[in-house]
Amino acid sequence: MRIEVVTLFPELVDGASRYGVTGRARERGLWTLDTVNPRDYATDRHKSVDDRPYGGGPGMVMLAETMECAIAEARERLRRDGVAAAKVIYLSPQGEPVTHKRIAELAGDPGLVLVAGRYEGIDERIVERAVDQELAVGDFVVSGGELPALLLIDAVVRQLPGALNDAQSSVEESFVAGLLDFPHYTRPEVYEGSAVPAVLLLGDHRRIARWRLKQALGRTWLRRPELLAARGMSTEEAKLLEEFKQETQEQGSGE
Repeated sequence: MRIEVVTLFPELVDGASRYGVTGRARERGLWTLDTVNPRDYATDRHKSVDDRPYGGGPGMVMLAETMECAIAEARERLRRDGVAAAKVIYLSPQGEPVTHKRIAELAGDPGLVLVAGRYEGIDERIVERAVDQELAVGDFVVSGGELPALLLIDAVVRQLPGALNDAQSSVEESFVAGLLDFPHYTRPEVYEGSAVPAVLLLGDHRRIARWRLKQALGRTWLRRPELLAARGMSTEEAKLLEEFKQETQEQGSGE
């Protein structure tokens, strides 16, 4: 996979992507990263990339021409590498919320152009002319699109075959089956008086799988009930969730 990021801070994007899973996958050649700086296309002596918004108001808006030139350069680089029609994604609080399903779809693309805005954002005409999709990593605002772009890159790269040392990790993560992940434990068996659930120590993989599914259902019900409503449940899953609710109620009452 080839990823191009349009950013005023290429060092930030390049540096952060060299650590952890994304860094190892990059070293293995599973994906490549390049950046394009809109400032390189500024034509005035101050290398301006922003200006005051029409209609007044606080902040500055990134200029249309420099952004469009940078996006065009990113797409052309990908075209020369064999990616004929790379999707251009603008990281924006106004975008569609990112889901695991969307991440899995993007991981199947041969190349992506990620646009990281700054200030109050980019001129809307560039969104209309050059952007294929706006995506939001959450209902909050940060100072620029670089961190959201890095979040998106990390999530996408994890889905690439060979990126994780254990391929099963990406299958059992939160949201893959429309549920939050189950709790995880490691040594020691007892820590500060708190013991690992006994079922995990028995070596009975069928019982462990049942317990993990019950915990995933219960955790999703407690923290993100809308996910359960969206995915629905099988008869067995509904039974497990009822068991979880009963166990939670008994624990709360001290029984």
